[in-house]
Amino acid sequence: MARRFTIKEIAHQAGLSPATVDRALHGRDSVRQVTRDRVAAALAELESQYAASTASGARLTLDIVVQAPNRFSQAVRAAFEAELPLMRPAAIRARFHMAERMDEAEIVARLRAIAKRGSQGIVLKVPATPAIEAALAGIARHRIPVVTYVTDVAAALRLAYVGMENAHAGATAAYLLSRMMRAPDARVLVTLSSQMFQGEEMRRHGFTRYLADHAPRLRSVTVSEGFGVNRSTGVLVRQALETHDDISAVYSIGGGNAAILDAFAQAGRDIEVFAAHDLDRTNRQLLAAGKVSFVIHHDFRQDARRVSLHVMKHWRHVDPATEIGETAISIACPVPGIAPLPRTTG
Repeated sequence: MARRFTIKEIAHQAGLSPATVDRALHGRDSVRQVTRDRVAAALAELESQYAASTASGARLTLDIVVQAPNRFSQAVRAAFEAELPLMRPAAIRARFHMAERMDEAEIVARLRAIAKRGSQGIVLKVPATPAIEAALAGIARHRIPVVTYVTDVAAALRLAYVGMENAHAGATAAYLLSRMMRAPDARVLVTLSSQMFQGEEMRRHGFTRYLADHAPRLRSVTVSEGFGVNRSTGVLVRQALETHDDISAVYSIGGGNAAILDAFAQAGRDIEVFAAHDLDRTNRQLLAAGKVSFVIHHDFRQDARRVSLHVMKHWRHVDPATEIGETAISIACPVPGIAPLPRTTG
């Protein structure tokens, strides 16, 4: 399989030097297992993506940097891997940099390494911290376009934002939840993966602002920094339930929904309405089981296409007048005996 691609191509995909890749491919003892794994992963990515590069036209490489729970990252990766081979006239391949947890220093180091190696575009879902935004300012000097995904950074630091309008999404969740609640007075538990994600904060703001204006008897309490990971999210939810005996609804912005349900069950508490985000595998299962009331959703594949169009437009591989539409907000609801499908709210 190694002969299908040049050493230089494999090194570019893996983010390693050609000499290191050569040693790994020839089984030299001096190569660490983690390096061998990176080379193997690069080969697998090239094998699945590189067929598209045989088509005529330019070849572009996107670096997709995502800090998110694995269930979200896997859905995003699947969307890009399905959509990129269909893009024309440029042939686009992706290098994925995904982890559930990355500290600020690691994200900055990865961004600087990408800039040094070279890239035709960076797709970014990371916290908007001062250090990360400073690193993005440095990337701008390399003239690498940055497209933020789901969560944003300062507009001057990126080419475009792709994803639903987050404040509107939060207000939509509040509208639906407030009309589904039977109890006139209750508290809603709002869960974030982290307050460092600008998009999540915008969803929370839209949600709480709508409740304050239109359903003031529904109060809210927010927990965060569980990073959407089940174990840490479960701990935070249990603490909130011990503190507030009137929580009877959930707006889960940051994920970890199985852990949220477990925490309520362990406390012997019911959830009247459970609003969530994203139709990943876990939420599809929870919808089918009737454990989640509705899911705010956007089409990951259409977003992958929008990202690609922004990058191709930047490099003038498509007409500069090409209009790239906004991400539509859809609602998925459980229907007994029927697999849940998203419905556009308009």
